[in-house]
Amino acid sequence: MAGLELLSDQGYRVDGRRAGELRKIQARMGVFAQADGSAYIEQGNTKALAVVYGPHEIRGSRARALPDRALVNCQYSSATFSTGERKRRRHGDRKSCEMGLQLRQTFEAAILTQLHPRSQIDIYVQVLQADGGTYAACVNAATLAVLDAGIPMRDFVCACSAGFVDGTALADLSHVEEAAGGPQLALALLPASGQIALLEMDARLHEDHLERVLEAAAQAARDVHTLLDRVVRQHVREASILLGD
Repeated sequence: MAGLELLSDQGYRVDGRRAGELRKIQARMGVFAQADGSAYIEQGNTKALAVVYGPHEIRGSRARALPDRALVNCQYSSATFSTGERKRRRHGDRKSCEMGLQLRQTFEAAILTQLHPRSQIDIYVQVLQADGGTYAACVNAATLAVLDAGIPMRDFVCACSAGFVDGTALADLSHVEEAAGGPQLALALLPASGQIALLEMDARLHEDHLERVLEAAAQAARDVHTLLDRVVRQHVREASILLGD
């Protein structure tokens, strides 16, 4: 990656975007009839699929049941062909477990779990192609799948990444930008309230720059919300036509 210019003098990135510009997002809901909810999303060349089952009775030991809310179970996996590496990941490897935990923390903050005590909600996310912003794509796909399942949420939960290059905050990092190193931040936001569901940073960043990077991620997450809201409305219109309403 040595010698690669991530930001030109004119303010353009490697893929031609401006600093705060999102990659192209395309999404569909209801892609699996067998699941209670499902969705597929493409953010640039990153592609993710999410399916949701529940709320349903607790599987396994009933001792796991929570008396005042639903148990949220999230599992993450990546397809063997999702990256340039052809390394097969074992089910339950460290990265998958960490991502599953992050997704669970994110959706526990967004789903109205108290409406379904002693039950379980399962969210399964698989990355089909990874080209940067994997966590964000998983969150955004899972949000659409949870909505497709009709599970009540406080708000959409929308996610985006951000980084800091040559004194400039960059939103929605691609794989090339992530691989170049430097401070990177992942943010999951409930846009209506501005509540942060999850915030993670994987490198040091001076506090003088943190606010700019955080705002770049937050604005990008709000832009994602606008796009996801459009997808939901289109899905509802199509469902209404099929039902003859």
